[in-house]
Formats: sequence, C-alpha cells, structure tokens
Amino acid sequence: MGQARELMDRATEAVFARELDALREIYAPDVVVSTPDEGVLHGVDAFIDYMRQMTEAFPDMSYEMTRMHEAGDCAIDQGDVIATNTGPLAMPNGTSLPATGKQVRLRTIDVATVENGRISRHDFYFDQMEMLVQLGVLKEIAATV
Repeated sequence: MGQARELMDRATEAVFARELDALREIYAPDVVVSTPDEGVLHGVDAFIDYMRQMTEAFPDMSYEMTRMHEAGDCAIDQGDVIATNTGPLAMPNGTSLPATGKQVRLRTIDVATVENGRISRHDFYFDQMEMLVQLGVLKEIAATV
C-alpha cells in the first residue's frame, strides 16, 4: 500500500468516525476540494466545515466500499454512503432544510491526490438529484430558487 492509499483510508476513517479534527493531519492546509453541492472549497478549514455540516445532517452516516484503486500519487474509492437525515441540511444559498427522517443510499466516487505527504486535492462525486429524490425535498428546494 502506498502513501495515497494510506491517506485516503485514514481520511475516510476519520470522517465516518466523526473525528474531523484529525483531517488537519491528513490534508494540506491549502487543500482544494471539489463537491457536487458546494462547488470548490479552498483550505482544510473550509473542508472540515463542509464535513461537519454533512455529519450534522446525517449523524449515522456510514460507508460501504465497493472498489478501491491506487496509482502513484492518486487514490480512488467507489462505494455507497448510507445515512439518515436527522439534522438540518445546509443549502448552498446559506439556508437549510429541516430534517426529513429519511434514509439515503448514495453511490459515490472519491479521488484524492497526494503531494508532500498530505492530500492536496480531493474530488467528491455523488448525484445530488438522487439524494434530493430519496429525501423527498425537491418541491421545497424549487420554492427557494
């Protein structure tokens, strides 16, 4: 196992164990993170804030790995995030939706790139529409646009 795989595994473990401060040791201070819902985040503090919002909206969040790959300085994971929405869901416009109590199962892909012993870029991919359909909140979101 190479450094990229080790760091990706540590990052995944920290997020799903809700040990978000541990991410400061894994990610570069100026990490660039891309997400389908919040766009591009700059810096480890922005990334930790994003993950904190997600874990507050989905406190029972878990991960089922289906594939993992490593090539040089890059690690790629594919799997399913399973979670119940029991906290407010932050929206990109600064508002939030109340908890639905519904469970989601989202197919995800993560791509992490390592430089100088830390993750310097992390790209997250999941289908926002799939999540919103499973939560049953499309009408509420359409009313805010």
